Amino acid sequence: MATKKIEDAFSLSFDPAKFTDGFREFAEKGALQSKEAYAKMKTAAEEATKTVEATLENAQSGSVELGLKAIDALRTNAENSLSHMEALLGVKSLSELVELQTAFIRKQAEIAVEQAKSMQEATRKVAENVAKPGKDAAEKVVSTFKKG
Repeated sequence: MATKKIEDAFSLSFDPAKFTDGFREFAEKGALQSKEAYAKMKTAAEEATKTVEATLENAQSGSVELGLKAIDALRTNAENSLSHMEALLGVKSLSELVELQTAFIRKQAEIAVEQAKSMQEATRKVAENVAKPGKDAAEKVVSTFKKG
């Protein structure tokens, strides 16, 4: 009797064709999942690259815009200072000197306030433009999670 039990234990039926088919199916499913994951990663990398490129382009154009505004402010201030110096050369009295100097300082203060407001607004716009690609990309990612 003991012999029969041992024979039964070793007489398990093993069909290599079924094993091969199962392994093939497993491998094909794994390959398909890998291809899908790669495609998703490739798309995400391409989108991230586009976002970085757009951000850098916006930063560069914004820097140029701010630089031009600064140059314009410097030009205006230099021209005003030179005009003021020319006016000072024609001064005939101390009271005229004080009047010219007071008017110049008042005008320069007003101009400085306007220039600061202009630079502040330009800086705000540049910051918005630089942040926009990243913000748009983040919103896109959030919307895909909401759908899923």
